[in-house]
Amino acid sequence: MATKDVIIIGGGLAGLTSAIHLAKAGLQVTVLEKNHFPNHKVCGEYISNEVLPYLQWLGIDPISLKSSNLSNLVLSNHSGKLLKATLPLGGFGISRYTFDNHLMQQFQSHGGELIADAVINVKSINEQMIVETKEHGNLVAPVVIGAYGKRGSLDAKLERNFIQEKSPWLAVKAHYQGEFDPATVALHNFNGGYCGVSTVENGIINVCYLVHYDSFKKYADIETFQEKVMYQNPHLKEVFTNSQLLFDKPIAISQISFARKEKVTNHMLMVGDTAGLIHPLCGNGMAMAIHSAQIAAKNVLDYFSGADRNRNRLEATYTREWKQAFNTRIMAGRMLSACFQSERLAITMMKGLTLFPGLLPQIISLTHGKPLTC
Repeated sequence: MATKDVIIIGGGLAGLTSAIHLAKAGLQVTVLEKNHFPNHKVCGEYISNEVLPYLQWLGIDPISLKSSNLSNLVLSNHSGKLLKATLPLGGFGISRYTFDNHLMQQFQSHGGELIADAVINVKSINEQMIVETKEHGNLVAPVVIGAYGKRGSLDAKLERNFIQEKSPWLAVKAHYQGEFDPATVALHNFNGGYCGVSTVENGIINVCYLVHYDSFKKYADIETFQEKVMYQNPHLKEVFTNSQLLFDKPIAISQISFARKEKVTNHMLMVGDTAGLIHPLCGNGMAMAIHSAQIAAKNVLDYFSGADRNRNRLEATYTREWKQAFNTRIMAGRMLSACFQSERLAITMMKGLTLFPGLLPQIISLTHGKPLTC
């Protein structure tokens, strides 16, 4: 059986960020990813500048990828009532198609190994982790990081608590060509959900929305739902009717769970959406994924530098630091989402923010963090 220092399951944003950090420090790292690069993923594709110093330390420069510079926020309720604010730290827009592929290349430039394969199971035996793969047999490492996304077959195999509960949320994403302010992130609410609109590299417009299945299931397809429901918000109608779809069809994922998840499962450190997911209304999931990857990488390096290599300490410290970094954000995200899911509460909240516009940047800050360094 092949042995490495660290095996990372999932070659997405969080997995590759941890992989680069660890490979840069000299560890032997293998990333297992069942999909081939590059590929599109359902994602808001906005990253807060809070993680920019850390990315630059890793040797990643979003500007070189022609990312958009995002500094303004526009928020609307179901009927289209608008509020505008400046994003406290700003951010940038970059597609997962481009960014994940770039991270993969950076990882390989540090000597990292990428294997295209699916993981069947993970077991812990005598301080070693055994990763069972579909095509490459068993791989062994003292540390395994789980970074395989919001929901996967491995969650069921590991009997994670949240996987037993069905989730009513569906997410849809597509790229468009059209006219849209390249400095703005727009969050538009509609009956049953909310939609993020912003630009990524080369002026492409990313539209990604989350909808409750009870609202969506009444309609035959995505296009009909958009016309019958989302067009009720005039700002969304303007985006869709004045833009040209660049995909053959929008891509969608279902069963998106915002339930609490274990940060360590079967001695695996979970990062990114695998550890916990903030409501997309907050627009900060990508930065949180990167931050969680940094927390995991630093703790793994501490583990390897210690004489006793105490696994219990590694897991306890990672769990504590993850909760310190994100619990308040996730709680704020749940409250904001609950407010905007109710049209009555959304109208009341918008009236309050209109009277006291200085509150909006403060609310944004509740779901964002301070600048992150190495």
